[in-house]
Amino acid sequence: MAEKHSSSSLGIISRKSMLCLFVFASALFMLSWFFLLRSTSSAGFNGLSLLPHPKLNPLIDNGNSASWNRKDVEPSIGNRAILVDNEGEEEKPQKKDDLGDVKSSCFDNNHKQVLKIFMYDLPSEFHFGLLDLKPLGDSVWPDLRAKVPEYPGGLNLQHSIEYWLTLDLLASEVPGIPRAGSAVRVRNSSEADVIFVPFFSSLCYNRYSKVNPHQKKSKDKLLQEKLVKFLTSQKEWKRSGGRDHVLLAHHPNSMLDARVKLWPAIFILADFGRYPPNIANVAKDVIAPYKHVIRSYVNDSSNFDSRPTLLYFQGAIYRKDGGFARQELFYLLKDEKEVHFQFGSVQKDGVGKASQGMHSSKFCLNIAGDTPSSNRLFDAIASHCVPVIISDDIELPYENVLDYSQFCIFVRTSDAVREKFLVNLIRSIKKDEWTRMWKRLKEVENFFEFQYPSREGDAVQMIWQAVARKVPAIRLKVNKLRRFSRFGTQKDGELRKIPSPSNFW
Repeated sequence: MAEKHSSSSLGIISRKSMLCLFVFASALFMLSWFFLLRSTSSAGFNGLSLLPHPKLNPLIDNGNSASWNRKDVEPSIGNRAILVDNEGEEEKPQKKDDLGDVKSSCFDNNHKQVLKIFMYDLPSEFHFGLLDLKPLGDSVWPDLRAKVPEYPGGLNLQHSIEYWLTLDLLASEVPGIPRAGSAVRVRNSSEADVIFVPFFSSLCYNRYSKVNPHQKKSKDKLLQEKLVKFLTSQKEWKRSGGRDHVLLAHHPNSMLDARVKLWPAIFILADFGRYPPNIANVAKDVIAPYKHVIRSYVNDSSNFDSRPTLLYFQGAIYRKDGGFARQELFYLLKDEKEVHFQFGSVQKDGVGKASQGMHSSKFCLNIAGDTPSSNRLFDAIASHCVPVIISDDIELPYENVLDYSQFCIFVRTSDAVREKFLVNLIRSIKKDEWTRMWKRLKEVENFFEFQYPSREGDAVQMIWQAVARKVPAIRLKVNKLRRFSRFGTQKDGELRKIPSPSNFW
């Protein structure tokens, strides 16, 4: 009995010891966790963020997304969604800054880093020589203190971003020109974030893509060949394989030959309509706005009731490729009340008539044409006419920092060509909703304005900032390529026809 009692006592003691040890270990763990949170606390750090959010527990437990209520999310920067705690609270409207995500992402002057750009001194035949400007002395560039070269008007203007960006870089070196400072030109390429290639490719295509009777090749093709030969022989191109070079090809037919040989570079484009994804894609390249052709609506005091036209479209109706919807919509809408849908061109004061028509319309159609994008979207923004976008494959400028749904209506093509669908949708948008979108258009219109000298938040500065957002990915790619550089590279001077892998970037 004594042995049995002793054994029982030992069991009780053992259990008590284990319990004490467990309590001690738990206390030690909680104390360690407390000191961890204290040691990591700093401005902007919340230790509770390391713990699972209670609203995520159903998702973690069974992976059933149906248990997640959409009311548990609210919009956040960059069109992401964040979980919120609103249990027991009345839902409140979200307070939005006048410039929304764009202001917080792009225009914090206290923290904004200037993009450093090295620009090649290409012969004038590649840029301002295409404007019939003869260089003075040894310089290939115009003297901006004496006279700023003019760009041809008409439809040439819509793809003129090459002109505005080049002028801005040149102005960054001239003291006394009051310009915004998102980007500056540097003379040492090793200090640069990107390498800028000042080839006015859209203007070259518009003016010199036809072969004259005494020529075997067009001037446009010849300049592209010269450009490829020049770039691939430069130490800057060889250093990065061209991945940090910025090339302008805003017109969809510009750089048709050179693009397949210079594909690693960053292209600044209007859209990807005529590019295979291994040549140009949203991860690598930058989408830039067209320069609007119609007049800006200055001092716009209009309102919903003072704009008599409900829906406006004037332009080419019969298009190839993805533009079939224009023809379908013409037959659906041409007889609708308060709808203007007609053929139009720049001839016979077409721009003036379009300006008047858009300024007096509530909604303006932007329908895919030969390519997914068109200048009509940016004409509508300048007119404060709410854009109705019917283009399933469109890519929009700065969309990672700008929410277009706040001032545009998006309609799938398959829905738009259904009888009465589009006109009924537009009629269902009432005065209050239209007014909110109209006000937002007036707030964002400056992001699409090209001007010289450039100003804070205009199209030139927005494009530079879009390029700057590509820099970290470029550096990562280039640094990884250098891992085995000690084992030798391709021979200098050898023009490589670079394959186009489907998994690029």
